[in-house]
Amino acid sequence: MLSFTPQELTTPKLHGYLLSAVAPRPIAFASTIDANGNPNLSPFSFFNVFSANPPILIFSPARRVRDNTIKHTLENVEAVKEVVINVVNYDLVHQMSLSSTEYPEGVNEFEKAGLTMLSSDIVKPFRVAESPIQLECKVNQVVKLGTEGGAGNLVVCEVVKLHIEEGVLNQDQSINQELLDLVARAGGSYYSRAKEGFFEIPKPLSTLGIGVDSLPEEIKNSAILTGNDLGMLANVENLPEEKSIKAFKNEHNLSSLSTEIKHKKAKDFLSFNDLESAWKMLLS
Repeated sequence: MLSFTPQELTTPKLHGYLLSAVAPRPIAFASTIDANGNPNLSPFSFFNVFSANPPILIFSPARRVRDNTIKHTLENVEAVKEVVINVVNYDLVHQMSLSSTEYPEGVNEFEKAGLTMLSSDIVKPFRVAESPIQLECKVNQVVKLGTEGGAGNLVVCEVVKLHIEEGVLNQDQSINQELLDLVARAGGSYYSRAKEGFFEIPKPLSTLGIGVDSLPEEIKNSAILTGNDLGMLANVENLPEEKSIKAFKNEHNLSSLSTEIKHKKAKDFLSFNDLESAWKMLLS
């Protein structure tokens, strides 16, 4: 076996080992607001439930390893001590991934990820309407674990109201885990679908994806493409050039295809993670 003390490893190396070793981890899709009421939405996999009475959840927005800066979520829960924890199922996993892109302060990740803001009943932050379970929480405490890059900040949340979609419940109102279809985070680009196992999602661009809000209306309103499909399409910095689109169109003889057929074929490309061909198909 290889053996190390933490001090023998760089922080990025240690971070990678820990995230791959302690996996899969549940995902807290955390909705907050800043002092001016601007919404923010970001996923965190340093997360779990720790008590039922009182009902306590803890998630940790760690300081960034690369430059030791802190995330907007942490700033928000310190300014407005409320948060909504939305669970992440497979139907919205790509939109969740897109929301983790580090957009500038004030950018609404709900809009960028193509998700719907739903007013909460008790707290100020919005819920994610597409999430099958939403937990409104008051922030009881923030525990800072360090001051260097990679240090966690434990956000201790007390659940004050639960919202559960009836479609994921059994007849006795218990949660049906297979219908809920949760996903969890692992190391690198790996996720785990609770009922099927591991799959990969390319990490969001280090540059900024265009976002679902920037997609052409015909694509956003597609009857064929799902929210996950839109999340994948929106994670590009630039659309294909006209020259390459024209060559693709001629090569595949697409002149006579209907919009519906093009969307179905684009969806097929996305199923193989061929984002470039999907975009060329849609724009042909």
